[in-house]
Parts: sequence; C-alpha cells; structure tokens
Amino acid sequence: MESRPETRGVGVGTPLTGFGVTACGRRLAGVRLRCFRACLGLLLTGCLAQGALAADAGGDPGADGRSGDVPLFNDVHFHLTNYVQRGITARRYFEIVGDRVGRVAMFGIPLQQKWDHFVSGDRAPDYYLLSDAALYYYSFVDAVIAMEYLSLDEAHRARVDPMITGFNPTDMYAADHIRRVLLTFPGVFSGVGEFSVHKEFVSAKVAGHTASLRNPALDRILEAVAEIGLVAILHCDIDRVREGERPAHYDDLLALLAAHPGASVIWAHTGLGRFVAPTDGHLVLLEAMLGDPSYDHVALDISWDEVARYVVGDDRSAAAWAALIARHPTRFLFGTDSVAPADWEGYARTYADYGPLWDRLDAATRERVERLNYERLFAAAVPEIRAWEHDRLAAPTR
Repeated sequence: MESRPETRGVGVGTPLTGFGVTACGRRLAGVRLRCFRACLGLLLTGCLAQGALAADAGGDPGADGRSGDVPLFNDVHFHLTNYVQRGITARRYFEIVGDRVGRVAMFGIPLQQKWDHFVSGDRAPDYYLLSDAALYYYSFVDAVIAMEYLSLDEAHRARVDPMITGFNPTDMYAADHIRRVLLTFPGVFSGVGEFSVHKEFVSAKVAGHTASLRNPALDRILEAVAEIGLVAILHCDIDRVREGERPAHYDDLLALLAAHPGASVIWAHTGLGRFVAPTDGHLVLLEAMLGDPSYDHVALDISWDEVARYVVGDDRSAAAWAALIARHPTRFLFGTDSVAPADWEGYARTYADYGPLWDRLDAATRERVERLNYERLFAAAVPEIRAWEHDRLAAPTR
C-alpha cells in the first residue's frame, strides 16, 4: 500500500504545516487568500526552486534519459499524508519534484492509527506496524486533500488528480460519501482510492466490520464509480499472508470486477504486498485476467518498493514481468506509493528500484507505463466527472 513515511524532524505532538484541525479550519474559511499566497509564493520562489531541483538531479538535464520538457513519469499512487494524518503540503510536493514528474494522483490514507496510551504509553505510533491499537476510518482526509489542491495555482492544479479516500468500504453509505464530497468540492476530485479491502495485518486492525469482496457496499461504490466516471484505485491482496493452493482472494476479486464493467479500476500492486509474496503462478493468473475481455476496464499499477523486490529480485523475474507488460502494454501504470517524502531521493526511490524492469521494456512500452496510460485514463475520466457535478449542481433543489 505504501512506502514507509519519512518523519525526520517531526515532533510527535506537532502536525506538519497544513494538517492540524485548526489550520484546516482556517483554510476552509480563507481559501481565496491561501490560493493568492500560493501563487505569489510560487512566483517568488520558482526560479530558485527549479535551480535547486536541477542540482539535486545531478545538474545535467539529460542525465536521467529524458528529453527536453518530457517528465520522467506520471505518478498514479502518491500519499500526501501518513497513518497519523501528517505529511507535506501540495506546494512542498512540487518543490520536491519540480518538472521531473508530470501528473500525480494525490491522496491521503483513509485510516488513522489510534494512539492508545494503555497500549503504547508515551511512545506515539506513526505507522500501523508500530502499535497493536486499532485503526479507524478518518473522513476528514478528503477535506484536507481538497484544500491542499485548492492552495495551488492553476498550472500546478492541472498536474494533480486528487482522490477521495475517506470512506468505509463496509458501509452501504460509502457511495453517498463519495457523491457528497464531489458536490462539496466541485471541480477538484478525479477518482476514489487508494482504498483497501483485504490487506495483510491492516484488515484485522481496523475497528468495526472487516472489509470483504462479497460485501454489497463494494458494489454500491463501484456502481457510483461507473455512474460518475471516476477512476478507482483498489488495494486488495491476492492472498493471505500464509499462501494456500490458490490465492484466497483472486476469484472473489475477479467476480467483483466482472460485475462492474463500466467502472475504471486500477488494482494496486497486482495484489502483492509487504507480507504477500507472489506464488509461482502469479503471472499466470495476471495473464488470465488481462487476456479476458471481461476485465478490459481493469489496469494494474507497478508501485511500492516492497513489491519491487519481488518483481526485479532476480533476472528471471524481471524478464518475466517485462514480457507480461510487453504483451499488455496499455494495462500497466507506474506509481511511487511514496508517503509524505522529505526529498527527491526518498520520493523517487521506488522508480529507481524498478530500474531493471524499465531496462527490459522497449521505448514505446515504457512510455505507456510511465506516462501515457495514466494520461489516457484520467483524460477520459475528468470530463465525465465535471459533467456529472455540473448536472447535479444545476438541478433545482427540493
């Protein structure tokens, strides 16, 4: 689901700029002023920031293999906030990446790690593996992401696709939350996710009912995705931590996806994770899905440094993954799965980790995975979403 967040220099009791409840409340009351300040700040610091970023990249504009103004990649999987709802601002993100990234699907994490003093004492956990206390759904994350997007100038907004994550996928009202957020912040969001159904140790920690692929609440969510034209990023482990003869969740996932052919879905990490390694037949299962027209609406993201170690762990694996992608070049997208990075090195680590895979792809296929497939999916989605919002907001109220 994500790379471990970098929290260097962050005090446990001090939210980063822009992510305290009080700070968000002030922004909700003064978005125009903040947008003006964002534009002014970018104008004043743009030249210095770009120079610093170029130096960070090594100083040679052609050293990374791209030409002119072509970005390295579009990022379909980026978390602005972490498991305790702290992170960096959207403006800080662009200070870090400069022009090296084109567009980004930007979202928070829908779960809040509870700081239970009776479990952790004075040691504040900032990650789900650092406490036995529960996780709970945190809906305010959607307002935070919306306000961060609105703090940007128009040029930077054009490079961001904010995503709605603050809903409980076991709740039959989750689809209502998605519609409500879209109409509260019209012109902002491009999709939903990353949201999780089955995720190793996370699922058992979430307070309340456990998410399931058989829960009709998921059908309502994907019906809304199809109706509105959203892009959905879904995390669902293909198997349990202890593998069985056949991955435990694969068939149920296929049944759910086949039931919603109008929903544009990106399956995060192809079902792999920190503790869910690929079986010997993993690529065979992916091939079967990708070759079946019933799943033409489903794409797969190549993301997360924890998953990279499976994909490019040895030459044989890297070659097999490259061959699969070459057979289905329109179905894969790259994402960093970075969480609130402190600098470019931390942010782009996943991209570098997948280097052996990139080296095995021909130029046309690599361009699709790194940039073009993202642009195609979101270019199709955004006009539909804006039209849906316009129609609902223009309709007479009862």
